[in-house]
Amino acid sequence: MENYLEINKNSWNAKVDTHLKSDFYFVEEFLKGRNSLNSIELELLGDIKGKSILHLQCHFGQDSISLSRMGAHVTGVDLSDKAIETGKDLALKCGTDTKFICSDVYRLPDILDQKFDIVYTSYGVVGWLPDLDKWAGVISHFIKPGGKFIMAEFHPAVWMFDDDFTKIAYNYFNEKPIIETHEGTYADKSADIVQEYVMWNHSLAEVLQNLINHAIQLENFQEFDWSPYPCFNHVEEFEKGKWRISKFDNKLPLVYALKGMKN
Repeated sequence: MENYLEINKNSWNAKVDTHLKSDFYFVEEFLKGRNSLNSIELELLGDIKGKSILHLQCHFGQDSISLSRMGAHVTGVDLSDKAIETGKDLALKCGTDTKFICSDVYRLPDILDQKFDIVYTSYGVVGWLPDLDKWAGVISHFIKPGGKFIMAEFHPAVWMFDDDFTKIAYNYFNEKPIIETHEGTYADKSADIVQEYVMWNHSLAEVLQNLINHAIQLENFQEFDWSPYPCFNHVEEFEKGKWRISKFDNKLPLVYALKGMKN
């Protein structure tokens, strides 16, 4: 699928305006100081004051800016040029020194010459990448020796189901590209957006083993029976800020998170 980058870049560019106006991204509150990070990743990050952080696949940078507000020196990276321009504008409005680079993950070592204390990525990221060996190599490349990789991501078990969670529709393993056309967006399901996209399912073993292969030693791995975002169909909020698929209650893992150290 040679043109997947172009297809997905167009898809994410088309989402930016809708996402900026959506309750999902609460931009007005964010500009007033609301932190966009969740308890899952905050616990793994700990005290980041003075740390250098590379945030991969940052969309328009709310988490990047939130990390800056916590005292880190942050560089956010995303494929979407429209998202990156929006991130720069938000950082300016928020008064942070967050840097932004428009690049796909795989090309970043050719563009950025810097090592970081922490590489961070979160929620709905690895599915856009075909090759996790290459991904893990890029992550390892940018982490200083003794530095950390921190990741929170939707659980691959979720991606096996159709959108309404009525049947198993996709392979748990990375069998082939998933090429589909989607109406709306997770932030606004009624949005007048129709976009083709290309994705891949990645098992937990594929994620973890590739990180291990690239000298990232796993320190902490967790799975959660809830999501901090109501981005799936048929969700219910059982505690403030915690959602589950109503028919599955707590029986399905929705998120996993990990911390590793570069050897």
